[in-house]
Amino acid sequence: MPDPQHRIFAVILAAGRSRRFGATKQAEILGDVPLVRRAQVTAGAACGGRVITVLGHDWRAVLEAGDRAAGFVVLNDDFDDGMASSIVTAARIAAANADALIVILADQPLVDAAHLESLIMHWSGDPLQIVATAFAGRDGPPVLFPSGAFPDLLRLTGDRGAQDLLRSGRYDVKHVHCEAAATDIDTPADLQALRQAPAQARRDR
Repeated sequence: MPDPQHRIFAVILAAGRSRRFGATKQAEILGDVPLVRRAQVTAGAACGGRVITVLGHDWRAVLEAGDRAAGFVVLNDDFDDGMASSIVTAARIAAANADALIVILADQPLVDAAHLESLIMHWSGDPLQIVATAFAGRDGPPVLFPSGAFPDLLRLTGDRGAQDLLRSGRYDVKHVHCEAAATDIDTPADLQALRQAPAQARRDR
């Protein structure tokens, strides 16, 4: 279990162009709440004020849809280079002050604060231990990256995010199951399906 004094930041990736969606999906509404704001509320419930929201494409619209009181907002000018550029942007800012970062996607609306708290509770505090989310037979975000992984995070490129770090063999990777993480919003049809689902299935928060 990590020391309560450990400084753990949540990083919300909300900079992409959402090409498959065809619009700025981070500002789209689900359950009366924009997706980016939903992610900020979830992250804040687990990490308090230690939330970094990374904006890029159509940043004004996403900023307006979000909660300006939710931690820190940073602009990734290199968002067209892929998801990795947003992780690098956040890691540069937080590296000097954070013991770990939890990387969260703005388009996984069913992930709740309890799961983020579980990632934190399963982290031993080891600077070389990653805690990833397991779902649909694979692993992925949200992922807790300890400070020992920050140098590798800062070297990331492209649109694969940090998947290669999980398979590099350089880290002890633990997994916490959360099938809700398998639901992400890539297309308008994905969002519409969630809007039409029963309220209890949406698990609105």
